[in-house]
Amino acid sequence: MTSTAVPDLAALGPRLPSPVQEVADDRFARRGLRLLLKRDDLIHPELSGNKWRKLAPNLRAAAGRRIVTFGGAYSNHLRATAAAGRLLGVETIGVVRGQELADRPLNPSLARCAADGMRLHFVDRSTYRRKAEPDTLAAVLRAVGAEDAHVVPEGGSNALAVHGCRSLGAELGDRADVVAVACGTGGTLAGLAAGLPEGRRALGISVLKGGFLAAATQALQEQAFGARRGTWSLDDRFHCGGYARTTPELDAFAEDFAERHGVPVERLYVAKLLYALVALADEGAFPRGTTIAAVVTGRPFPEHT
Repeated sequence: MTSTAVPDLAALGPRLPSPVQEVADDRFARRGLRLLLKRDDLIHPELSGNKWRKLAPNLRAAAGRRIVTFGGAYSNHLRATAAAGRLLGVETIGVVRGQELADRPLNPSLARCAADGMRLHFVDRSTYRRKAEPDTLAAVLRAVGAEDAHVVPEGGSNALAVHGCRSLGAELGDRADVVAVACGTGGTLAGLAAGLPEGRRALGISVLKGGFLAAATQALQEQAFGARRGTWSLDDRFHCGGYARTTPELDAFAEDFAERHGVPVERLYVAKLLYALVALADEGAFPRGTTIAAVVTGRPFPEHT
């Protein structure tokens, strides 16, 4: 039965603040740089990383109402929302991009969502692109019988999520000069930058093609705070072909990093972030003496990959 009370998220035992781990890596050390890992992947076994930070305020706002959210076939956000629903007894509905997927066997990511109780609703790609338009959203909610639902956007990024991610910057404080995070929808970067002290900057590494994230991130900050906040920038050169795309070079890099430092490297976000930071260090993008913190936003899925 779906609860009608504000869920007790503290009862799930999140590890906050998440640990900060310094790693000795010669690719940074030879440039006079220090590398820290902000281990948000250790916040919770099922709601790790920025998914906890973005979902927690939305779960509180939903106050036990069913949640409708959006994502692609390999969405980390859909899996996290489904897990949260199971753990908290909240009904979840996932609107999935790609009507053609409705007649195919579920991939492991969507199968996990379904196993956690999420009801999946597939829509064609044209409808999905218009999902933020009021008429289209209303039609989708009618189609799933959830007009009263709390709606969470794709990737979990809304003003509530941005406020939730502000704590990430506050937790790091003055420990790093540059804090880098992989970006899909911009919500984590928007909150992180707002939470960092003056004189520190946030760097977003886009995992998507398109060059739209700067505008999206600024729009999220304006929704959350009324104006742009903090010092931040984006680099969109390291998407490796787009979301959910990898290359043999990226896979080899991720395996090597994991072996060097004993940190499992998630491919869709974290691998691209770390790869970008090594490349930027080689380009001389950071002055000697810079301390860089890389936000590890999640673990590989499935766990053994």
